[in-house]
Amino acid sequence: MMMRAPIAVVLGLIAFAASAQLYRWTDEQGRVHITDTPPPASAKNVQKKAAPPAGGAQAQMPYALAQAMKDFPVTLYTAPNCKAPCAGARNALNKRGVPFKEVQVWDDDSSAELQRISGGNDVPTLVVGRSVHRGFEQGAYDALLDAARYPQAGVLPARAQAAPPPPEGYAAPGERPAAEPQESEPARPLGPYAPKPPPQNKK
Repeated sequence: MMMRAPIAVVLGLIAFAASAQLYRWTDEQGRVHITDTPPPASAKNVQKKAAPPAGGAQAQMPYALAQAMKDFPVTLYTAPNCKAPCAGARNALNKRGVPFKEVQVWDDDSSAELQRISGGNDVPTLVVGRSVHRGFEQGAYDALLDAARYPQAGVLPARAQAAPPPPEGYAAPGERPAAEPQESEPARPLGPYAPKPPPQNKK
């Protein structure tokens, strides 16, 4: 009898974990909550979600990452001629395992987009949700990602997203596209013995 009780408790905990459910809801002030108990009657936008499998924080991180990506998508603005600073920004996001979209600023449209979002044309520029940081500074990047509830560095596996190739039609500063060959007229001999042009008919 003494041995059966612990076994029953363990089986009960396993059954509870298998049937556990999460609720995502919004309160009257518009704040989003995620709880394992049913929300109050005044809750809005109630959504039921299956609880992540047991196994500690590591097992819960995919769910946390998905929520952060949905609520605070990450975009990195770089430029084809931006080397060390943009590489540092890209490596910081890869090392933390944060998925991100990279936009190259090189023409009028992309420059106007960056100007509208950040108020300048500095690269790299990191955008996390609606938060913007111009330039690369490790502490500032970590602060933005922490505020957006992205997993801490070392929790997710590192990524290896490489720099995109230069856009089609891009020419680096100081480089000019090769001129198209053109047919040239044959040179005419000059001097007193050069043939004279045919006389023109006068009307």
